[in-house]
Amino acid sequence: MKQLNKLQSAIFLIGGALMVIGVACCVLTIAPTVLCWVYLLGAVMFAVMQVSQSYEGKDIVVRRLKKLQNLSDLLFVLAGLLLADTVYAGASQSFFQHLFNDQEAYITYLYNKWVILLLVAAILEVYTAHRIDHELSKKNIKE
Repeated sequence: MKQLNKLQSAIFLIGGALMVIGVACCVLTIAPTVLCWVYLLGAVMFAVMQVSQSYEGKDIVVRRLKKLQNLSDLLFVLAGLLLADTVYAGASQSFFQHLFNDQEAYITYLYNKWVILLLVAAILEVYTAHRIDHELSKKNIKE
């Protein structure tokens, strides 16, 4: 697994911290119109740094896990977009509401669904991080 340099590691950690701060403040309704963008910025920083950490080996299991990890990064960013949409829907400035015929369809299919994406992304992230670490340590022990 390609290691991140110091700057990339700092961006990765700051991105993760911004994600936590942004979501926590949005859930607690502390300036959600600003902090939803903080979460989205953190998610993009986190995802870009994690995607840039490539795996050059031939182990099929680690390759599969890395693809799952990239999927979780995409879900983090999509959760940020839906979070911003949900925050601005309260002020009738939703980004995606015009894609639906009526308010009920929008609420049924999109409103507050960022929570589901965030949960799935977090579960995938934890699973892949632990499994990749386990697979790489197992490989190093055998060599």
